[in-house]
Amino acid sequence: MEETLGKALRRWRDRLSPVDIGRTAARGRRAAGLRREELADLAGLSVDYVVRLEQGRATSPSAQVVASLARALQLDPAERDHAYRLAGLLPPREGTISTHVPAGVQRMLARLGEFPVGVFSADWTLLSWTPAWAALLGDPSARTRAERNLVRAVFATGPSGLAAWPVLHDGDALNRALVADLRTALVDHPRDRGLLALVADLRSTSAEFTRLWDEGAVGRHVSARKTIVHPQVGEVTCDCDVLTVPGCDVRLVVYTVAAGSADAEKLEFLRVTNGVPAAGSPPPVPGPSSAP
Repeated sequence: MEETLGKALRRWRDRLSPVDIGRTAARGRRAAGLRREELADLAGLSVDYVVRLEQGRATSPSAQVVASLARALQLDPAERDHAYRLAGLLPPREGTISTHVPAGVQRMLARLGEFPVGVFSADWTLLSWTPAWAALLGDPSARTRAERNLVRAVFATGPSGLAAWPVLHDGDALNRALVADLRTALVDHPRDRGLLALVADLRSTSAEFTRLWDEGAVGRHVSARKTIVHPQVGEVTCDCDVLTVPGCDVRLVVYTVAAGSADAEKLEFLRVTNGVPAAGSPPPVPGPSSAP
């Protein structure tokens, strides 16, 4: 039988369980795998579009849609490339930045949903986030891919550009580390047009970025203290850590607070008022797609 994208999507959907995405399987649930509604929610697509893809009535999904589906379905790199080919697209070329989030990272996020965690690509574009991230920093789903780039946010529109409200931090350690990261990414991904355009754009619009870039700034990410000025609870001061994932380009940004502190009480208030489930139950939220 001919392999189609629709058949592959159904096969991959059927092999995932709600537990794999951080949800509890309801008693009496008939579907062995994910429902179409759950896949649509994870991929940032409409249910109707997922149905049309599986039925072969939508035959030309964009690369962004395929990437979103691959993340939602927790495909490995070979399966992701197979999905691109079935959609009539070329898989991401070597030398370009990957937006693939490994299945293990997605499962970990599903169990860390009570914590504000964001997953970023090598050019510091936000790919996925937990519900607690949206509650603390504002929901990124309405932002464009360019607006979800941390480096652009820091240098082009100020440190709070990626968040819906101000994020305060001290010194230029973050700025130097981000510039160093982009320089490394350019070495690792020399054919990535988006990365080249990002560097060129920042060099033409940000004197601070240009200065650090021309100086050959080096830096590394260290634990930092950041204060989020939230409209509901006021200032929330968090420890911010950047975690790397061996074998892939993604990095996790994690905000934590000391247990029993006033900041912990504020985070708990935001969790409850924004409907963030307790630890172990919420799924990671994918970046928005331009698909129907």
